[in-house]
Amino acid sequence: MTITTPPPRAERRQHSFTAHGQTIDDAYAWLKDPGYPEVTDPDVLAYLEAENAYFEGVMAPLKPLTDRLYEEMKGRIKEDESSVPQKDGDWLYWAAFETGGQYRKWWRKPVGGGADELLLDEPMLAAGKEYFRLGALSVSNDGTLLAYAIDDNGSERFEVRVKVIATGEHLPEIIPGMLSEIVWAADDSGFLYGLANDQWRTDNARFHRLGTPITDDIELFKEADEGFRVGVSETSNRQWIVIATGDHVTSEVWLLPASDPLATPVCVSPRQVEREYDVDAHGETLFIHTNDTDPNFRLCTAPISDPGSWTELIGPSRDFYMTGVSCFARFFIVDGREEGLDQIEIHSYEGGAPKRIAFQEASYDAGLGDNPEYDMSVLRLGYESMVTPGTVYDYDVETGKMTVLKVQEIPSGYDASKYATDRLKIVARDGTEVPVSIVYPKDFPKDGSRPVFLYAYGAYGYAIPPGFSTGRLSLLDRGFAYAIAHIRGGDDLGQQWYLDGKLEKRTNTFNDFVDVAKGLIAGGWTSAGKIAIAGRSAGGELMGAVVNSDPELWGAVIADVPFVDVLNTMLDESLPLTPGEWPEWGNPIEDPKAFALIRSYSPYDQVKPQAYPPMFISGGLNDPRVTYWEPAKWAAKLRHEKTDDNVLLLKTNMGAGHGGKSGRFESLREAAEEHAFVLWQLGVEG
Repeated sequence: MTITTPPPRAERRQHSFTAHGQTIDDAYAWLKDPGYPEVTDPDVLAYLEAENAYFEGVMAPLKPLTDRLYEEMKGRIKEDESSVPQKDGDWLYWAAFETGGQYRKWWRKPVGGGADELLLDEPMLAAGKEYFRLGALSVSNDGTLLAYAIDDNGSERFEVRVKVIATGEHLPEIIPGMLSEIVWAADDSGFLYGLANDQWRTDNARFHRLGTPITDDIELFKEADEGFRVGVSETSNRQWIVIATGDHVTSEVWLLPASDPLATPVCVSPRQVEREYDVDAHGETLFIHTNDTDPNFRLCTAPISDPGSWTELIGPSRDFYMTGVSCFARFFIVDGREEGLDQIEIHSYEGGAPKRIAFQEASYDAGLGDNPEYDMSVLRLGYESMVTPGTVYDYDVETGKMTVLKVQEIPSGYDASKYATDRLKIVARDGTEVPVSIVYPKDFPKDGSRPVFLYAYGAYGYAIPPGFSTGRLSLLDRGFAYAIAHIRGGDDLGQQWYLDGKLEKRTNTFNDFVDVAKGLIAGGWTSAGKIAIAGRSAGGELMGAVVNSDPELWGAVIADVPFVDVLNTMLDESLPLTPGEWPEWGNPIEDPKAFALIRSYSPYDQVKPQAYPPMFISGGLNDPRVTYWEPAKWAAKLRHEKTDDNVLLLKTNMGAGHGGKSGRFESLREAAEEHAFVLWQLGVEG
């Protein structure tokens, strides 16, 4: 397919700044609208619209392929999909899609029998809107009221409303600008929430008493550190409201009795830099999950009457990475990972060896599901692998019996025997073994002839699970292998794995990804130029780094909402996320070494005259996490600098944010577009 229309060229305007004795030229700085978050600059909008028009023109000949992929993906989704009902008090709760529906309806019915009751109708709320997202959803303790929050433009500033479930009527109060969970007081007189400030930072916890003006809402907690974010939740026994504040490396927890939310909050333990902890409660005892002595975490207890007196209950392990603790009435659960694989351990309060739930596959994704009640004897679990569709189980704690409640249904059909999955270990340049989860057709030849789709994230200690994907099947059925690189920067192999990919060790993340690709080539899985790669947000930063360093390896690149203008963003403390991001990337305002390091890998700053692979870049005009101008500036600079004729596309969702378009079918169409681009660029028959 030959492209005859020339791509847009953004105007280069003189702009420079000096920091730490270095002068930085930035000819595309003007693409940041000075009125942001309002974007009204006609030149900015004209450029984004020109890029969108070019995108539509280039992709138009691929529409039959995109439509075919979309119908394939849609055919694998059960249109009237519903969750397994779960008991909470006197009710069974579940959510369901109707045939053709983009959004869910939320339902309940009495445990003792009775009619289904509609709690919330997302399709009705989303009607006529380009974007819709449901945020928090919380039923009052007495079951009569529903507080929920919606976002209808992608800005992630939610509006809270309260509904009388029996009548469907709404209470008069509406709270705009919320960015938190919703937690009811024990007597249902009101609820806790947090507002986003002008910089999109939740620095507060507030109490709204029903029937009073929101201007009278009481601020219960205010965070002074601009890098910290505040969240509200409750302990498993619902006796305590938890106000947690922290950044990426430091946390602090305060407690309020749910029966008296206006009491003075009690600090569990004052913050200590680079110490994280979270809490749950059982009886008069706090269970504290913390990394204070070891990056793999340990579990301590403390009396609620003296919450700072910690006693170790389960010490840290070199092999077991403790990721969380949940208390129930008769036992507690310790979640973790061992050799990168999820583990669930059931512990008795009386002590003794834990019972570990066994999972059979060599690579999988497993964890606790929805378990809202404190006194439970049967746990809801979720399980999937790269070849096993999502499965919901009930696990009897006493007998160990595992009962299948639901297996993800694929209406167009799925035969797991056609595919195989492996967990590889590829040695990076510094000798570190990097795990790789890979799924492929059973007849996949390892002679370098086939394409591979390689995905990674590699930041914030977020592990990419080796789960199931129906959309991925469209690639596998066209001869691809699909691989997830569990690179440093995530916590796939423990918190140290995360620490080894951040701050001054950030380049390990990029090197790991490149070395995984080279290892796949050496193993005969593929060849240079036959690898399609993809990353989102911080994973988009990864894409930007590796196309600068090793462009010849990649046959196609998908960079969704990519965090690529790293230096400029970390220098701008007025941006929503920047102060909270300094523990992750470094503070280039104060630290010349951080400035030099970030500049050395920041994808936008390192664009240079060279051949680049074909690229598909996306952004969202209302995205508060990765602002729209990052992908826009990057695309503009790439167009100016690159020496090749490979296609480069920039698509900006003008009515959406960080997650792209909302609605399950609209998001499928975006995935189909990206898959079509990959197939086109790698010369694979559609």
